[in-house]
Amino acid sequence: MLQLTTNHIEMKKKLLLTSAFALISSLAIQSQTIVSTTPENKNVILEEFTGINCVYCPSGHAIAESIRSSNPNDVFLINVHTGGYAIPSAEQPDFTTSFGSALASQSNLTGYPSGTVNRHVFSGLEMTSGGTAMSRGNWQSAANQILTQSSYVNVATQANVDVATREITVLVEAYFTANGNSTNKLNLALLQNNTEGPQTGGNMGDNYVHQHRLVHLITGQWGEDITTTSQGSFISKTYTYTIPKDYNDIGVELSELEVVAFVTEGNQEIINGHGTDVTYSSSYNNEISLFSVSEIEDSCDGHITPEITISNLGNTPLTSLIIDYNINNGTTYSYTWTGNLVLAQNETITLPEQVASIQQSNIVNISIPTDEDTSNNTNSISFNTSLEGTRNITVEVRTDYFPGEMTWEIYDSAETLVASGGPYVGNTNGSGGGQDAFTTKSHSVTLPQADCYTVKLLDSYGDGWAFWDSTVPTAGFDIYSGSNLLYTIDGSNFGSELEIAGAFRANSTLAVDQNDLKAITIYPNPSTGKLFVSNLDNFDISIADVRGVSVLTAKNLKNNTPINIESLETGVYFVNLKSENTQKTIKLIKE
Repeated sequence: MLQLTTNHIEMKKKLLLTSAFALISSLAIQSQTIVSTTPENKNVILEEFTGINCVYCPSGHAIAESIRSSNPNDVFLINVHTGGYAIPSAEQPDFTTSFGSALASQSNLTGYPSGTVNRHVFSGLEMTSGGTAMSRGNWQSAANQILTQSSYVNVATQANVDVATREITVLVEAYFTANGNSTNKLNLALLQNNTEGPQTGGNMGDNYVHQHRLVHLITGQWGEDITTTSQGSFISKTYTYTIPKDYNDIGVELSELEVVAFVTEGNQEIINGHGTDVTYSSSYNNEISLFSVSEIEDSCDGHITPEITISNLGNTPLTSLIIDYNINNGTTYSYTWTGNLVLAQNETITLPEQVASIQQSNIVNISIPTDEDTSNNTNSISFNTSLEGTRNITVEVRTDYFPGEMTWEIYDSAETLVASGGPYVGNTNGSGGGQDAFTTKSHSVTLPQADCYTVKLLDSYGDGWAFWDSTVPTAGFDIYSGSNLLYTIDGSNFGSELEIAGAFRANSTLAVDQNDLKAITIYPNPSTGKLFVSNLDNFDISIADVRGVSVLTAKNLKNNTPINIESLETGVYFVNLKSENTQKTIKLIKE
């Protein structure tokens, strides 16, 4: 029989207490899962202020990338699209965010590209005395200085996206190896890589690859307060955020995301930071999302080439997929895609061209086989036909401040030039202004045949049809058939040339005299039940709602024949009248 003395019991208590303390200490150390507790030098957080229309910005991108690649895991880039060069013109993507303007303002930048390194003021390198913004030629020197400085806080981060819910979970840890400010701020930025788009000076057209693009600040404009900042303090924060399908209509590629976390003193000085690519998980095994359908331009001839994006939300790689589609619920076409799409990856697929009988308003319906989530297996997109007029058209050019740079051309479907105009009268010394600046130049054009026509706008200087002063008339290009507007576009900084394929259609009709056209009317208007057309004989009528959907048609009508519209709902409609030599559209109000 074993007998325990008091000494034995006390010794056992001490051993238990020692073991318990060791276990608690071990758990405390293990709880610091990703951040180092050893004093380290600062990492570089380089915020570059850039824009898609900035000619020198690609040089800035290259310099920043060189600094990062020379210091892997120690340099992290955040590209902030902001300022005048980031404002998109027609057809350009909008990479700006609601955060960019304030970030740029606090840097005191005076040009683009510019950048801040840890938002620190580097005397002699700054654009503005006392500011943090620097020209691209000074970023390397500033980064070298930061990398040699000790930091009082270490930062580490991990991130995972549940692709089924699009929820990102980010763990950020900070460990203070020395005393910090009484209050520091923790910031968390969400970035997207490998986004193709335009870039002036990039020499890649619309296929320039934009990297480290800021899309969101998860902790807000200036971060969240950290109040436990003494030496030995350990901070662990977990953030969740549901990622939208797009930012400013630019799709989010879940497989191209990264996060950068950093600790600041106030809204400016960055003490240290860390970034990481995002990992992915899913509760699905076999789940494909018909993510989006690209916009279809107005069609002239019924030739439709749909483009879709699919996303793999399941753990099983996708190697083939049957895609069904139709136009206006007509013939169903099938296309089999093959490839290798893994979890969180997207794939853009161009479906084979189809020809359909199209209406003024049309819809393309697309579907993929049902899977674990049936809510994302169908999608659709609407498009309109190009408007049709007579062969007699009027072209109106709204000039900008440099009319001598502006010309235009119209081509038929065989790419034969059928009409052109400009340049207009500007100052001969090359400066802006002149006789034709900010005026409307009108041209009467008779087109050779019924066809689908393409418009080209050209600018000899290469900066499009635009002027920075919003108080002056907007430049642009308008086409009329009689009093009916067939096509209009406002000017923009499109560069040297903007082509609008299938801008409008012409039928075989030559327009009648404008006075005769004005005499054609409908009455009563507004109408409650019956409608009459005066001063027109042997005509067809088509009435469409505001969506362009035809709601009533009739053929071979005589002058003042009663037309019953009692079945139409109250609202606004458009009445299209067409005879052998005449076409006119009139707005109708049904009461």
